[in-house]
Amino acid sequence: MLTENATQTSRLPASAIGIRLPGMARARTEPRRDPLAGVLRPFSKGEELFAESDQADSFYEVRSGTVRTYKLLSDGRRLIDAFHFAGDIFGIEAGAEHRFSAEAITDVTVVVYRRSRLASMAEADPAFGDRVMEATLRNLERAQSHMLLLGRKTAQEKMATFLLDMAERLSDDDEHFELPMQRTDIADHLGLTIETVSRTLTQFARKGLIHLPASSRSVALCNKAALRRLEA
Repeated sequence: MLTENATQTSRLPASAIGIRLPGMARARTEPRRDPLAGVLRPFSKGEELFAESDQADSFYEVRSGTVRTYKLLSDGRRLIDAFHFAGDIFGIEAGAEHRFSAEAITDVTVVVYRRSRLASMAEADPAFGDRVMEATLRNLERAQSHMLLLGRKTAQEKMATFLLDMAERLSDDDEHFELPMQRTDIADHLGLTIETVSRTLTQFARKGLIHLPASSRSVALCNKAALRRLEA
């Protein structure tokens, strides 16, 4: 559900708006200043970072946890356009408003940067500017790949693409990883029903392409070559 702007304002500590209550101690969850002019902020699982049509005054870097960005369609369906993991930078918009909403899938810590300071931060630290540019181009590439996935691929091709992408982004050995999102999230990202997601994963497991431990979100890719053939 989308929250009111007042809810977002209420997250700010009293000290951030010039109020100091008698005896008020610094809360452990109070945003802390990042060395590069950002604000380090925690969000709980299910908490909204920003809503569609909010002013895009800030952009974000994930330090820990997983964030989903999504849009609610006119018929009530949810389309998840991307998942963002530790190290990912997102929320940079060409226009004045956010085109998608962002929500924490797990407990999340992000650095919030002021969009108006991007140019000065990049000038002061060219490596940071390069990292933001690289992240922007990578997000564009993923958006283009996602568009192709939604429009032209079968359920098995979509799932193979998704699993290979998650292995690359989440796995130290490119084969074993833990999915932070539920199957409903995967379905809303791939444009499938949750039943199709579950059925396709079961088919992959029976064919020996993957291994799915019982009662777990762990995934092991057993035959990456076959998955790549499906992806192509």
